[in-house]
Amino acid sequence: MDEIKNKVSESGIVTIDLENFYVEGERVIFDIQQVLFQGLILKEKEFREFIKSTDWSFYQNKIVGICCSVDAIVPTWAYMLLSIAIEPFATKLFFGTLNDIENFLFIEKISQLDIKKYINSRIVIKGCGDKFVPTNAYVQLTVLLKPIAKSIMYGEPCSTVPLFKAKN
Repeated sequence: MDEIKNKVSESGIVTIDLENFYVEGERVIFDIQQVLFQGLILKEKEFREFIKSTDWSFYQNKIVGICCSVDAIVPTWAYMLLSIAIEPFATKLFFGTLNDIENFLFIEKISQLDIKKYINSRIVIKGCGDKFVPTNAYVQLTVLLKPIAKSIMYGEPCSTVPLFKAKN
């Protein structure tokens, strides 16, 4: 009787699961719109008083995004002042929406990837999972790996979509 072989494991394919790059932690947004006069104008004196009088401990151990959800002119220094108030409490602090936060977190993790171990590898970037992975993470990982990979595929090792194959 012939031995059953696992051709996928013998193929030398390396799988990268971007779900493993997910940064745990509660994500919250501070929308500066809530402190704008009539939802449109930032009044410096009132804003500085708001910064001083607010208990920022709500943001303790949270991943925070600062944004403005309305079309208002907000001076850059206002976001900077907010960051000074929130940063001592937050685990991470960004300018942007919840989607922006996810992009920032994934890109940060991808930039820390030791790509040397993927040189001349056949790589499958795993798709589908339980956690949200922004499309930008797939794009940035592909851009990072293309110069060094033998091939890049998307999906599962047993069922992949070929994306790139290096010329010999």
